[in-house]
Amino acid sequence: MNMFRDLSAVADLIELCFSETLDNDGQRYIADMRRASRDDGFLNWAARMTDTASLPLTGFVWEEDGRIVGNASLIPFRDRGRRIYLIANVAVHHEYRRRGIARILTRRALQYGWDKKASTMWLHVRDDNPGAIALYRELGFREVARRTTWTAKPDAHFEQEKGDIRIVPRHPRFWSLQKDWLRRLHPDSLGWYYRFNLNSLRPGFMNWLYLLFVDVNIKQWAAVRGDELLATLSWAPHGGRFESLIAAAGERSEPEALTRLLVHARRALSNQSSLSLEYPGGEMMDAIRKAGFTERRTLLWMRAEPATSNAAVRT
Repeated sequence: MNMFRDLSAVADLIELCFSETLDNDGQRYIADMRRASRDDGFLNWAARMTDTASLPLTGFVWEEDGRIVGNASLIPFRDRGRRIYLIANVAVHHEYRRRGIARILTRRALQYGWDKKASTMWLHVRDDNPGAIALYRELGFREVARRTTWTAKPDAHFEQEKGDIRIVPRHPRFWSLQKDWLRRLHPDSLGWYYRFNLNSLRPGFMNWLYLLFVDVNIKQWAAVRGDELLATLSWAPHGGRFESLIAAAGERSEPEALTRLLVHARRALSNQSSLSLEYPGGEMMDAIRKAGFTERRTLLWMRAEPATSNAAVRT
């Protein structure tokens, strides 16, 4: 891919191929690509940053009949000194499908990563795309996690059911258990991708002072029964259309505790435009729906290691 020439055409292809599943964030992403394609200053900077910036600045395209009909982007990351690539935006124009173009582009992207001494290669794919999932498995990718994104509109008048579970501000004494739950729900294997630092939720004066300095107003609540902690919920604004809720619960936590926390957040954050929650796929689904949240998508996070995918790339 030549970003000076191809970026706008790749944006058009992505929009065409994913039109049925594009949400507001996806539409904004495509608009940013088009805007960047017209910004000479950005393109000149980006040309020097293709292997360091966490942006889709490099990759491979398939050109036929004088136009770009296929694409696979590569986004570089660093994790404790290790190089990682995320393969993204694998798209083929509908008139050119079932010819093996997606396979060739993905294999070429894999080979690029191994040539650059990547420690691992990653991609994510919707769980309702069995053809793509089968292709990636054939190329050596293995599922590591499933993550479901849920969204809801804040509603100050959403009815909260009565019961013996209370919602209180998160107390510092809850942090040890909350931290264990957060580590379970947000595994280290995906830490290279998520920019939000879970340690920013920890209590203490120094952390409070840091958040005050960077002007981040995090809100945290806990669901309790008596003195027993059942679950926690944190709200961390990041400036996007959807504001992030970060839930923490144990494998045996009561679903009702999470429901009540989410309802409380919808009521307490009624001045926000929309809220989002990411949670492991298949967990607490009824509890989240009961709080008025709608499933937006479930992504399979898949990883390839050099030993498992090099043979597939060579054949």
